[in-house]
Amino acid sequence: MHKVLIADDHAIVRSGLSFLINQQANFQVVAQAANGNEAFLQIERADVDIIVLDLNMPPGESGLITTQRIRERYPKMGIVILSMHEEQEYIDKAMQNGANSYVLKSSSDDELLSALKSVANHQTYVDQNIILTKTDLAEINSQKVNVKMKGYADLSSREKEVLPLIALGYSNKEIAKKLFISTKTVEAHKASINRKLGFKNRVELVHYALHHGLIDF
Repeated sequence: MHKVLIADDHAIVRSGLSFLINQQANFQVVAQAANGNEAFLQIERADVDIIVLDLNMPPGESGLITTQRIRERYPKMGIVILSMHEEQEYIDKAMQNGANSYVLKSSSDDELLSALKSVANHQTYVDQNIILTKTDLAEINSQKVNVKMKGYADLSSREKEVLPLIALGYSNKEIAKKLFISTKTVEAHKASINRKLGFKNRVELVHYALHHGLIDF
């Protein structure tokens, strides 16, 4: 039985996807999440094999960043992107960040089911309505490092969870509650983030997060 986590900011979408997936043999939805950070926490708690992830779950961390973090922390996790974004740059970036599959929300249920079955068999799958060019494939397979993001790569997994919440204006107490840590730990993470990235204040952190697409509003 392949255990599935659904991450989407709309409850009705999560319910519909759960109903569809639970009707399939060998697939069971075991958890749901409304944003990237919640999805990451659910993976830590539940025994999940595959995540169906939306790219836009505002306000919060960008789904592209969530994809990257999940792939880094859980290299064997099957990641199916289910998104309204048909722009090639989103598709290329999602696959480059570690997604195994990309399906459009405008497509039929069959596309998502095909993606789930492919990922369960350790295969990649791209929506049949999407055409990948040689340039796209080269971009996806590229190992280039974004120099401006090197500082981000130096952050710990927890610091990467804290950063978007700081940028979105959550208080230390609110962040602590969301991540199930103490306020003192949040303060320590803030100090470490500022030190590693060279920030002097929250304004600089917000500019950084927006510039690099780390958060969605």
